[in-house]
Amino acid sequence: GFFRRSQQNNASYSCPRQRNCLIDRTNRNRCQHCRLQKCLALGMSRDAVKFGRMSKKQRDSLYAEVQKHQQRLQEQRQQQTGDVYSSSLSTLGHDLAGAYTNGHVIDMAKTHANGAPAAYYSMDSTQPSPDQSGLDMAGMKPIKQEPVYDLTPVPDLFPYNSYQDSQLAPGVSMGELDRIAQNIIKSHLETCQYTGEELQQLSWQTHSYEEVKMYQSKSREALWQQCAIQITHAIQYVVEFAKRITGFMELCQNDQILLLKSGCLEVVLVRMCRAFNPLNNTVLFEGKYGGIQIFKALGCDDLVSAMFDFAKSLCSLQLTEEEIALFSAAVLISTDRPWLMEPRKVQKLQEKIYLALQHIMQKNHMDEDALTKLIGRIPTLAALCTLHTEELQAFQQLHPETVNMLFPPLYKELFNPDAASVMSK
Repeated sequence: GFFRRSQQNNASYSCPRQRNCLIDRTNRNRCQHCRLQKCLALGMSRDAVKFGRMSKKQRDSLYAEVQKHQQRLQEQRQQQTGDVYSSSLSTLGHDLAGAYTNGHVIDMAKTHANGAPAAYYSMDSTQPSPDQSGLDMAGMKPIKQEPVYDLTPVPDLFPYNSYQDSQLAPGVSMGELDRIAQNIIKSHLETCQYTGEELQQLSWQTHSYEEVKMYQSKSREALWQQCAIQITHAIQYVVEFAKRITGFMELCQNDQILLLKSGCLEVVLVRMCRAFNPLNNTVLFEGKYGGIQIFKALGCDDLVSAMFDFAKSLCSLQLTEEEIALFSAAVLISTDRPWLMEPRKVQKLQEKIYLALQHIMQKNHMDEDALTKLIGRIPTLAALCTLHTEELQAFQQLHPETVNMLFPPLYKELFNPDAASVMSK
């Protein structure tokens, strides 16, 4: 309400202090200038108040677009995967049996027997990666336990006049959509490896010429191991993100595992756009930004180049944190995954997420096709994951001992190169 009034009245505020007032639920009325700046920093759009109600035609158009992409992906994956999902899912389910405690997939705050926090794992280590079977976090850097954002609810995420309950799908209310969106955005912010401020501070810290040469001089096996560890670490944050999404833990265990197994890398690639600088085509890797050249030793230029192209393409849409959060959830909770036991339950949750995403994008973007363009990126995500599996399979055939002995067990379990090799024969 405050933000809407400020924009409708063209209000101009001034701060009597240093323009850095603490704004929270108790003292937000003390400084209107800093309160407005916080609204903008949280992703509220100045154009949000210009949009009216969403028509049924617009909503039906979204569903048609989603269904079209899902059908295309379903056909592609059925041709490519065959029985790989069936066999590997049973293996993962067995490995995770001990990890499900009180309905949770993993415990992110593992400690040693003496009560000390688990040690951070060095990315430069040449020792075997820590055991992560069953999504075990022991030995890996834990998620920050302190709040990384002021997570007070975003006021008027859905303005009162933008939807009427009668315009929504049966059984879905405005209040429920707002709660789902708030929950997903909060879960996203709490489980990002870096905050927006941290990424901003790091954005121009790039690897030096000497550091680039150092990466290029590494053996293929060593750099593959480093990247496998980094990907596994990012996946563990995605698992925690999924756990915190309202409705995800209510799905059956089979579907939780399957959605994570088939969608976790796609979410990692979506999140990668947060740590990608499109101005100089660099990505955050081991504390600094670097270009494609630092991954030369991997021997899979096509995959790396395609990932960079995807990140740049996603950055061009200028997504807010809200939109990245909801898009990540929509990618993860997808009915196009084979072997779901309760697809209707997954579909209901996915539809609500897409409705929330549609509304927020309509608020934030003047381009009416912004959501269609975003959904159009989903097939590219699937293609990147397929290419990653192919490159991993090729690498494993040349260096089986490196994969078997040095790669994180969770990485091997998720991407299952052995099963892929069997199917290819």
